[in-house]
Amino acid sequence: MSDPIREDGLYPMRLQRFLARAGVASRRGSERLMTAGRVRVNGEVVTELGSKVDPASDVVTVDGRECRIASAPFHLMLYKPAGYLTTMSDPYGRPTVADLVPVSEHPGLYPVGRLDQDTTGLLLFTTAGELGQALLHPSRHVEKHYVALVSGTPDERDLARLRAGVELEDEGRAAPAAAELLSPRDPLFSVVAPRGAGRTGGGEPNAVVGLTIHEGRKHQVKKMMQAVGHRVLRLHRDAFGPLALTGLSEGGWRALTGGEAGALEALLATRDGRES
Repeated sequence: MSDPIREDGLYPMRLQRFLARAGVASRRGSERLMTAGRVRVNGEVVTELGSKVDPASDVVTVDGRECRIASAPFHLMLYKPAGYLTTMSDPYGRPTVADLVPVSEHPGLYPVGRLDQDTTGLLLFTTAGELGQALLHPSRHVEKHYVALVSGTPDERDLARLRAGVELEDEGRAAPAAAELLSPRDPLFSVVAPRGAGRTGGGEPNAVVGLTIHEGRKHQVKKMMQAVGHRVLRLHRDAFGPLALTGLSEGGWRALTGGEAGALEALLATRDGRES
């Protein structure tokens, strides 16, 4: 039988689940930390995988660093502008997404995944470590929708290759993607081509492509388009899983609605539910 949830939203749970929710590692990675003797509860090394902790009263450390989970997870979406690194700090003092979100008010807030420095659009943040781990796990197949201004105009053969799964140089085949050319009448067209698609240096018209992928390889959309002969000139993400980028201008953020947060947290459902 599961432990009752208290008013603070927390409950006694297995140590590896606690570590995952705190964003230390995946649940399996947390188990490895435990068996390696790197985890202490109230000063005592704990290696037994069935051990439970009470987040409200027990002090958990990994390699001497205290780990905590928020009593009420906080999630927000940011409309990331170009020019910002997806990291919470930069040793060279370059602009980061941490400059744009309320980190001091929500300790433990971190970005789920990343967008390239020159990419704009929806970037999810959360204080719920386990949620972030789940959304990024390949087995979840969380879809991401991108809009790309590309050099030249992909023909039907190019789109068919993207839909079938294009071969990436030195990385194997990408999973099949939904791919389509967007009309200038599509509202998303102007996000990456506010003055029209323009032309390449050789005079060929550029185009705007919509792509939906569920993998998370580095520079994936850029590499996929390059593989079919079209360089990405501008890239924007307008959807992440059940979330759509709405109600924001560049550089702005907002807390997720209850419905949006619920849709995300449903992705955490597992066959065994919450551990007993």
